Amino acid sequence: MIIRQFLLWTQHESAGRRAEAASALARAYLYAKLDPAARWEAKTAITALLDDPSPLVRRALAEACANAAEAPRTLVVALAQDQAEIAGLVLARSPVLSDADLVDCAAVGDEAGRVAIAGRPHLSAMLCGALAEIAGARALAALAANPGAEITRGSLLRMVERHGEDAALREALLARADLPLDVRQAVTARLASALSAFVSGCGWLSRERSERVTREARERATLGLAEGSDRADLRRLVAHLRAAAQLTPGLILRAMLSGRMAFTEAALTELSGLSAERVAGLLHDPRGSGMAALYRRAGLPPALEPAFAAAMSAWHEEASGLSESTGPGLSRRMIERAVTACERLPFADSHAIVALLNRFDAEAARDEARVLARALASEAATGTATGPAETIPAGLIASYRRDRPRLAA
Repeated sequence: MIIRQFLLWTQHESAGRRAEAASALARAYLYAKLDPAARWEAKTAITALLDDPSPLVRRALAEACANAAEAPRTLVVALAQDQAEIAGLVLARSPVLSDADLVDCAAVGDEAGRVAIAGRPHLSAMLCGALAEIAGARALAALAANPGAEITRGSLLRMVERHGEDAALREALLARADLPLDVRQAVTARLASALSAFVSGCGWLSRERSERVTREARERATLGLAEGSDRADLRRLVAHLRAAAQLTPGLILRAMLSGRMAFTEAALTELSGLSAERVAGLLHDPRGSGMAALYRRAGLPPALEPAFAAAMSAWHEEASGLSESTGPGLSRRMIERAVTACERLPFADSHAIVALLNRFDAEAARDEARVLARALASEAATGTATGPAETIPAGLIASYRRDRPRLAA
């Protein structure tokens, strides 16, 4: 009786009144204590309303059923495939929809629906993986910003691979506290590429110079991200760098000249195929023969071997306390030793290497000057006359006095 009266009444009322009636009937089905016969009739009636030509009626049904675990499954599945503003209500919240339903809706639906799915309170790893493969940048940014999303490392890398040029996605990814090291590096690399394209597009730098600046900035950022990471994270990072063709001899040399031996060991382990323990033993062989064997096993360019050997020798001296370390950046003393070793090579083999080392030296000099300037400015601002040893690393003072004797006098 209820269904016949209701359907007859809805044929004559306005869309607004029909929407009100649909909402009331849906809520009665969900929350009122109806007897089995009345409940069946109510379910049949609200299901029949899916054919109502007005979206107001279907939206009223979606609003009533969006959060309800007892909503009829057939009704919710149909609403999930309706217009975007209607489907989004159930896609974002309905507990009735399974992962299979959501994947299907994401695959055949629009980006608004994928955004709604990406914002659900909980998303399984399987569903996150599907979104990583098919969703656009806006939906992936919403997914990355969702703390309830179980996004695997592989899905995160896929998101960066597909839409890493999107600034909102990069920002959302970098804000995740659980972002793996290799994914963070991939995001940083895409940011560097975007900046390079912008700079060269504006005509501020040539494409070649922009690419060089970008590469060196990316390498520096990579080593900064790797600082303090455990061995497992470093292994994943260098494996990712190798797959992305970023585990270059220049990066490994920069790591060695910066004293980042943990990263250097991980990189040589990845390239040589030897165990981490074996690599550490060869790298730190005081006689130097182990380093030579490891270098060749890793397949690094022969022309760079003197620079690596000289840098390693200088690092051993610094690690033994025979000289002052200049901090976590590039060591100018190690660079100087590497340049001296390479100058004995034929010009055809050495000019590119020496040019690279000279750029490293210029970068290290700027870093030292920046630290000194900040310390001196701080003293000038506070009016204190603290000794240099209290505010500036001793290694920087020694380097500063060596390179600027008149100013240090």
